[in-house]
Amino acid sequence: MKTIGVLGGIGPMAVAVSGGVDSLTLATFAHRRQSGVEMFHAVSPAVPGEATARVRALAQSEGWQLTVADAGEFSDIDYLSNPVNRCFFCKTHLYATLAPRTRAQIVSGTNLDDLGEYRPGLDAAKNYRVRHPFVEAGINKAGVRAIARHLGLRDVSELPSAPCLSSRIETGIAIDPAMLGLVHAAEKWVTIKVAPRTVRCRVRAKGVVIELDEDHLARLDGESRGALQVDIGKLFRDGGFDYPVALEPY
Repeated sequence: MKTIGVLGGIGPMAVAVSGGVDSLTLATFAHRRQSGVEMFHAVSPAVPGEATARVRALAQSEGWQLTVADAGEFSDIDYLSNPVNRCFFCKTHLYATLAPRTRAQIVSGTNLDDLGEYRPGLDAAKNYRVRHPFVEAGINKAGVRAIARHLGLRDVSELPSAPCLSSRIETGIAIDPAMLGLVHAAEKWVTIKVAPRTVRCRVRAKGVVIELDEDHLARLDGESRGALQVDIGKLFRDGGFDYPVALEPY
């Protein structure tokens, strides 16, 4: 497997572990093949508690050397103002937090598919000389999931893509920790009620939009749609944000 060769050429590593399929797979793969690999996980209002719990659970079962830290992006006005390159400021804080804590090469779970999207966080990674083993090995998301299955990480391999909660907020709308909590609560509520393959709660200038995969959205009748809109609207109003709610395909 080409990934083994790439990892072997890196030497001591510090893996930035977000709690998604890519970073969890990379961390597990690296740890099982090389001693002394360090794992770092950043916590913030933009990181769902489930992601942190997932990292901690796998760290315990695999015997990782794990450091959990607050990268501090929520003290940065450039991040909170939510510009189009918000991720640059987020990743800059992440890597600036990791760099003083390790002498190892920092690596990320970025895969080949990520290069086809606008990812300002990759510019921050470049500034800190972060390496991306999956990219170097020519591995895309499907390949990462295959590696996870090969490692016996069945649940991890099936995790849906889950960008940070701040990605749900339309560019230009300020990032508010309370709003992120409501976004996460709304997604969990819809998951309980509808059990969709994919759900995103977006906050836009026109209001809150609940995006569902097309199959599950099509199964909802008018009454079910209306009930979801009422529930989510109340959730946001109770949290101090009075927005209209719409349903759209993901």
